[in-house]
Amino acid sequence: MIIQSNTIASHNDGLLKKHQNKLVYTASEIAESEAIIQKLIDFQIAIPSWALGTGGTRFGRFPGGGEPRSIEEKIEDVGLLHALNNASGAISLHIPWDIPTDHAAIKNLAAQHNLKFDAVNSNTFQDQASAEQTYKFGSLQNVNKAVRKQAVAHNIEVIQQGIALGSESLTVWLADGSSFPGQLNFRKAYQNTLESLEEIYDALPSNWKLFLEYKCAEPNFYSTTVADWGQSYSYVKKLGDKAQTLVDLGHHLPNANIEQIVSLLLMENKLGGFHFNDSKYGDDDLTAGALKPYQLFLIFNELVEGMDARGMNHAKDLGWMIDASHNIKDPLEDLLQSVEAIMIAYAQALSVDRKALEIAQEENDVVKAQEILQNAFRTDVRALVAEARLRSGAALNPVELYRSLAVRNNLIGERGLKTMATGL
Repeated sequence: MIIQSNTIASHNDGLLKKHQNKLVYTASEIAESEAIIQKLIDFQIAIPSWALGTGGTRFGRFPGGGEPRSIEEKIEDVGLLHALNNASGAISLHIPWDIPTDHAAIKNLAAQHNLKFDAVNSNTFQDQASAEQTYKFGSLQNVNKAVRKQAVAHNIEVIQQGIALGSESLTVWLADGSSFPGQLNFRKAYQNTLESLEEIYDALPSNWKLFLEYKCAEPNFYSTTVADWGQSYSYVKKLGDKAQTLVDLGHHLPNANIEQIVSLLLMENKLGGFHFNDSKYGDDDLTAGALKPYQLFLIFNELVEGMDARGMNHAKDLGWMIDASHNIKDPLEDLLQSVEAIMIAYAQALSVDRKALEIAQEENDVVKAQEILQNAFRTDVRALVAEARLRSGAALNPVELYRSLAVRNNLIGERGLKTMATGL
């Protein structure tokens, strides 16, 4: 299914007057509105190939029909999202869930939807049917050198797949760890992992980056070999300039100060990018901003401050991606909601009065500093986000248009009611 530009324009016409009234008021409240709108237009958030179908838990999965059955259909679905919001201009593939058989054709299809390929993701947390070795007791950390060799070879294969697609980064997330005391020698597990990562790092092209993701627990529940930002930082610091830490918002212990983590990693030039989601208890992979919108704003506040301090390009110098799982929502609606929440938090952070905040901090004026941040957070910036979409030829209200066009029903008609997305 393709959403035509005239369909979007007709949708916008019906909402334009109300939108313009909101925009005038918002611009009167926020001095740098035009600059913020341009930054929003430039900002793109990658969509992971595994988020386009119904997710689930170990208790069950409830597919909603019309799920993409191939990498081609996944690209088409991201194309739908990008047509609606013009902020989802990249797709991130998970190998081996989504291996192209014809790279040129896949690149051409992506280009038809104005998409590029973001980071490619390796998978050493599942055994593949053709694999000789098992990852039951870890991959890069494994005591068995043959297992480590297999995992390294897989990551190098993923790099080669990415090169063929025009990607420029590899994301490594390891499920490695232990579930019981005494199961693992922590020091040897670290050393094995580092040696394995060094082999992968050496296979990177000169213009590539390696993003090392961390997670406090799950699927192992006693120890995780890359458990937190400090451990990830320890690895990437040793690996070299092309290695950086990737922050997944759901991979922290409860109440972790993620905004402080972000600030320090930026300061050390070791923040590579983000996986956006939200959570209540653990790695819940819920819609970004659904539960903790203020935390999302505070994270972006540190991102904007830190990137500006380093003279970084907001849109290009970090990797931005959603990593969520949709068990009871339409996956495409959920992704539209996540992108909207991320853009709102970014716009709010851009509206912070930096000079006033710096003065308040230098004067230890705690109340003033809090007022500055909360004023920015409480200011409704949705009109700026919508205006960025309007100027880009996207929909003023993406979810509303998605529903009015009955996109899911159309996809069910094309693909069937009982389809299941590849890789899940």
